[in-house]
Amino acid sequence: MPRAIDIAQGNALLRSRDAMLGTRTERELRAMVTAGAIIRVHRGWYVDGEDWRGLWNEGRHLVRVLAVARAATGAGPVFCGVSAAVVWGLPLYRLAPKRVHVVIVGARHGRTRGSVVHHSVSVLPGDIVEVDGIRCTSLDRTVLDLACSLGPEAALSSADAALRRIAVRGQRQDEELAHAWRARIGERAATLHVPGARRARELLAFADGRAQLPGESVSRLHLRRLGFTDIGLQARVVGPAGEEYWLDFAFGGARAFGEFDGKAKYLSEELRGERTAEMVVLEEKAREDAVRGVTEWRVVRWGWDDIASAEALGARLAAFGVRPT
Repeated sequence: MPRAIDIAQGNALLRSRDAMLGTRTERELRAMVTAGAIIRVHRGWYVDGEDWRGLWNEGRHLVRVLAVARAATGAGPVFCGVSAAVVWGLPLYRLAPKRVHVVIVGARHGRTRGSVVHHSVSVLPGDIVEVDGIRCTSLDRTVLDLACSLGPEAALSSADAALRRIAVRGQRQDEELAHAWRARIGERAATLHVPGARRARELLAFADGRAQLPGESVSRLHLRRLGFTDIGLQARVVGPAGEEYWLDFAFGGARAFGEFDGKAKYLSEELRGERTAEMVVLEEKAREDAVRGVTEWRVVRWGWDDIASAEALGARLAAFGVRPT
């Protein structure tokens, strides 16, 4: 599966006047877009259709962002919101933005031009940073913006991922670093007077970098809504041969571990590496047998369909006897 950054930095992100497309008429280009052979990501910029279809939503939006950046003159725009999020590598949880969001420093009025939304917002000089040559809002400012503007599931997924970058090494979270980050970003959120600011403060205080995937972040949010208060995160289990296993959730009262089990673990070549799907399944079975054997706890698994709502996850867990204490 191609990565968005590889597409943009290589030759796959093409301008209409590049050698590969320069001989095409506008009519031919439109026909290629209609057929799906190429995808128009910005005015005059295209990407190979096969490469595009191999990307996640975050990767697709990053390609759009990079096309806007390459088309710009001078220092270029400052990307913000969801567009800054993909530059930082934060997840968007089921969002598929079609427009790129930027702050033009000094602009007086917000406006939309084609596929680019220009926001008239105040950004402190210290909140304008450069990531791999792309100007965008700082990590903290980006997380704040997302917490105020996105739904709680998407906002928490991004906040968890940001905190993971800052405070998590391996499977362990440095609680001092995590506390300092929550305090710092909480102070900033307390000064906001915009719609969603109060909810943003509560959500950011709940952020935890031990969530490795958006599915784990959303699961944790639903578990909180269901009334679970005694959940262990990234529970460590030592196997019979001294090997280490880490389980997403631990429900002590029910003597059960919980695992969010997204299909990508089995189907994505990027996540599987050189292993086949069958090999991943066998490894998971051996891991689960070892965990059950040394702890005598059950392992309950759930997937994307089960986190469509808190009620759906609650029903899945209740079927295995796992309920809030």
